[in-house]
Amino acid sequence: MTGRGKTAIEDHFDVSFELENLLESRGKKDLLNIVRSISDMINISYVRQKEALGLGHAVLRASELVGHEPFAVVLADDLIESETPCLRQLLDVYSFFCSPVLAVMEVPRETISAYGAIDGEPMSHNGGHDRVYRIRDLVEKPKPADAPSNLAIIGRYVLTPEIFDSLQAIDPGSGGELQLTDALKHLLRSRPIYAYRFEGTRYDAGDKLGFLKATVEYALRRPDLGGPFREYLRGLKL
Repeated sequence: MTGRGKTAIEDHFDVSFELENLLESRGKKDLLNIVRSISDMINISYVRQKEALGLGHAVLRASELVGHEPFAVVLADDLIESETPCLRQLLDVYSFFCSPVLAVMEVPRETISAYGAIDGEPMSHNGGHDRVYRIRDLVEKPKPADAPSNLAIIGRYVLTPEIFDSLQAIDPGSGGELQLTDALKHLLRSRPIYAYRFEGTRYDAGDKLGFLKATVEYALRRPDLGGPFREYLRGLKL
């Protein structure tokens, strides 16, 4: 799903004939192989969200591509660093319960109003799933005093196609936007939905400071750049 004027992802995975010809003519085979490996990595189909009418609207726009299969929703602003990818963790939970699964993390109570929050029953008494919760309710951006918990919904979901019927059944929420959280509340009436407190570190790249933190920490983890970059940081007079 892409928006108007946001073609960076499409361009990143596309073939760049001019760049490849330039690298080939200059004999930079290592860089050429990197560029070609990106464009050969996956085949992607895109759907344009013509108006910013909410996350629920964006998901609904993808219904024809998804069809009748379970699918994942990944919000690019949320970067999650973990040994096992967060989406793989969710897929393992989905495979066990065969129901929609949302990624959640604990946040300070005073910041919960920036997120959707869940009211969930821990499943630790049922098969040892100490990170899994059966959701009883979801609240979009609650006031701290009204939040059912400090478990915030983060931008990773494994959903089933029934969510499209719920998205079509609900009315737009605040600002005229179609909220995915509202659709999940509607779907909760007819089937169980689970949350998983994922293992890993989440960076909010939609926030300026979060973007800077992610850039620095991801750079430090790179085998080719981490050492020199760490030395550079140590040499700064702060």
